Amino acid sequence: MTNSYGDHLETEQKYDAGADFTLPELGSLPGLSGRRPQSKRYYLSATYFDTEDFDLNQNRITLRRRVGGSDEGWHLKLPVRKDTRQELHAPLDDGPDGVVPARLATRVQDITAGRRLRPIAILDTERTVVTLTGKSGEPLVEVADDRVTATQFGRAGEEPMRWREIEVEVVAEGKEEEQASQLLEEVGRVLREAGAARSSSGSKLGRLLQSLLIANPEVPDTLLALAGNVRGD
Repeated sequence: MTNSYGDHLETEQKYDAGADFTLPELGSLPGLSGRRPQSKRYYLSATYFDTEDFDLNQNRITLRRRVGGSDEGWHLKLPVRKDTRQELHAPLDDGPDGVVPARLATRVQDITAGRRLRPIAILDTERTVVTLTGKSGEPLVEVADDRVTATQFGRAGEEPMRWREIEVEVVAEGKEEEQASQLLEEVGRVLREAGAARSSSGSKLGRLLQSLLIANPEVPDTLLALAGNVRGD
């Protein structure tokens, strides 16, 4: 359910896809309208925040300020269960000059314990979105084809990391949620048959942290746990 801030439960799955991957036709899946879904393209730029010791990531929490797309603003994602997070929002202008909005900062103050939240990475994404609708036209599942460029702050001179992934998210509410959840699994099956693979990282930030470990084996083992713990885009 969504409130006036745009807060909601987010249920999604992520899939790795190669540069030559072709998104399969999904509009003809059972229970859908049968119409070929139209796509929309967005350009997103997200700055991720954490403490110097990655306290949020250690607790499977992500915090970002994203510009672009239909839900730009501040997003705080808290783990609920497998594939599901509680996503809390705040407007872009609630956090000028990189200051985390109080509404979100207070939700993690027990974890940060007074340590400053600072920018740790910036991710730019070219996103192509397809919305799958039911027979009455109601939106059920959103499929986002993302081409990502990621850079970690404080690592000047390093080449950005680039990859492609597919996000499949339930967007239905109320009585259509059960149908949408079943569709989430069906879309995943079709994507795997087309050559995509379930992502080993729960989030884009997690993938960036994992790449840091591969490129820098001397990085402390604690970062390995961080990379595995991150959930949510």
